Amino acid sequence: GWKNQRYVVPCCYAEDGKGWGDMPAALYSKTKRDRRIKLTSATDPQSRVVCPVHRLPELNLQIVTKATSGLWNEYIERYHYLGHKPLPGAQLRYFITAGEQIVALAGFGAAAWQTAPRDQFIGWTHDQRKANLHLIVNNARFLILPWIQSKNLASKVLSLITHRLPDDWHNKYNIRPVLLETFVQKDRFAGTCYKAANWQIVGETKGRGKLGANPKKGTVIVPIKDVWVYPLDQNFRTLLKST
Repeated sequence: GWKNQRYVVPCCYAEDGKGWGDMPAALYSKTKRDRRIKLTSATDPQSRVVCPVHRLPELNLQIVTKATSGLWNEYIERYHYLGHKPLPGAQLRYFITAGEQIVALAGFGAAAWQTAPRDQFIGWTHDQRKANLHLIVNNARFLILPWIQSKNLASKVLSLITHRLPDDWHNKYNIRPVLLETFVQKDRFAGTCYKAANWQIVGETKGRGKLGANPKKGTVIVPIKDVWVYPLDQNFRTLLKST
């Protein structure tokens, strides 16, 4: 059965309903598990839903609370290929529901301290980045549940979030973000739904890990990722470059 399954079945993770091909299970295996999270029947797979997004019940975003935090963590640990990892700093997490059914989950946290493609796209200095990095929010997790096969669902969800998140973030932290970012692993995903939701690809990471251009012995080389951004304010550059 699927209970306690440690492989993610083919799903449309950040791929807008594409990705239901016969992917080898090993591609989705997680080498490390968050052992603090016990898998329960609450996140057991459900009957497959196959329909375009316009035929689903109305989509709603529900902010994760203390009472529902454990459920969100469990879904991510069980079905996201990266598993669960606490989000750093300021954060917002969402359940996305269609009617009463959870169909997707998304998590947002602190922006990367530096990444050349994004920083060149903005054109800011070190001091400007240090002063204004809190105005960028990182989309750290995005998951369409594997039994939901709905064309255009992922891009629709992203569109709903980009309209909703600035107000939610401001209400929680008294800060209004002006730019979203995300990192899409190139050897797994093409970022199809981000493109469909009008995000911009601005380059790719170097895969050098945290130690930068001259890694020393023992450095883990990380997968190369495409860097995508979405401006939340037409004056985002001016705001991010202010001192």
